[in-house]
Amino acid sequence: MRTGFLFSVIVTCAALASCTGKVENTHPTGTGGAVGSGGTTSTGGGGVPAGTGGGTPTATASGGQTGAGGAATGGTQGAGGATVGTGGSLGVDGGVTVDCTATFPTGGTTHTGTNVNGTADGLNYGIWTNGSGGDITVFPSAHAFSAAWNNSMDFLAHVGLDFNTAKDYTAYGTISAQFSEIKTGTSGSFSSIGMYGWMHSPCIEWYINEDSYSGLRPRGSVTAVIDGETYYLTTSTTTGTGGANACEAGHTGSWTNITSTRASARQCGTVTVSDHFKAWAAQGWSLGTVASVHINVEVGGGAGSIEFPVANVTTTSK
Repeated sequence: MRTGFLFSVIVTCAALASCTGKVENTHPTGTGGAVGSGGTTSTGGGGVPAGTGGGTPTATASGGQTGAGGAATGGTQGAGGATVGTGGSLGVDGGVTVDCTATFPTGGTTHTGTNVNGTADGLNYGIWTNGSGGDITVFPSAHAFSAAWNNSMDFLAHVGLDFNTAKDYTAYGTISAQFSEIKTGTSGSFSSIGMYGWMHSPCIEWYINEDSYSGLRPRGSVTAVIDGETYYLTTSTTTGTGGANACEAGHTGSWTNITSTRASARQCGTVTVSDHFKAWAAQGWSLGTVASVHINVEVGGGAGSIEFPVANVTTTSK
C-alpha cells in the first residue's frame, strides 16, 4: 500500500486451467495433511473427516466428534452430523484444515534479485524490491516458501496464482488460501503478512493483513466478520509510478487500495479470499477483474526472514 510501489504481474500460462505443471483444483489443501491424534472416526458414524473436499487427511483431530452411530475415541457423540475438533494445532477456518505444526521442507531452490518471477509446483512466485534485493526459496513438489531481506527498503515475496483471463472473482467460485508462517528479525518501518494481489479495470491493489512484525493496520470504522474473525475494511486512492506495471495495459494516473485487516494476528489458518472480495463489493466499492492472488510478505526495510511451511492458493472453478 505504498506510493510508488512497483509490482510486475507475470503471466505464465495461456489461461488459468493451462498453467505449466498445474492441474486446476488438484493442489492439496492444508499441506502436511496429518492432523492430531486421539480421535479417529469410528466406522458407521455420521461425522465428516478432516480435509473433506480438498485434502488428504482422513483422521479427525483430538476431541473430534462423529455423528450419531459412532462416537470418536476420546471424543463426544454428535447428533446427525459432526464437526472436526481443532485440537490446538490446526487452523480450520473456512472449512479447510491446515496443519499448523507442519515442518519446513528441504531441497528448495533459492532465487535472488530485485525483480524475479517464475513458477514452482504449479504456483507463481516472485520477489520485488526498490532496494538492494533479497531472496525467495521455493520447492518443486511442495506448496511452501521462505524469504529473506537485509535493508531492502520496500521488499515483498509471494507465492500464489496469476490470472491472464479478465474474469470477475465470482467466476472462480471459492478462492481460498492456506498458510502457516514463522518469522524472525525485523521489518523496518512497516510490514504486512497475509494475502496480496491486483485487479484490473478498475486497477486495484489489495491486501488482506493476517499478521505483521509491528502491529496490524490500517483499521477503519467499517468491519466485516470473515472466517469467524472481525476484519477492518478500508479503501483509499494512491498515486505514483509503481502501479503502471501492475495495472491493466494503458492505465495511467492513480489507482485504488483496498485492505482487510484482521482484528487479532494469527500465524496459521485458511483465508477465504473471495469472501473478502464479496465484503468489499457490499460496501459499494467497485472491483475489477482478478489479476493475482498471492500469499505475501511485505516489509519496509530491516533485516529478517520468514518461512511458510504451508502456502497454497486454490479456486473451486476455472
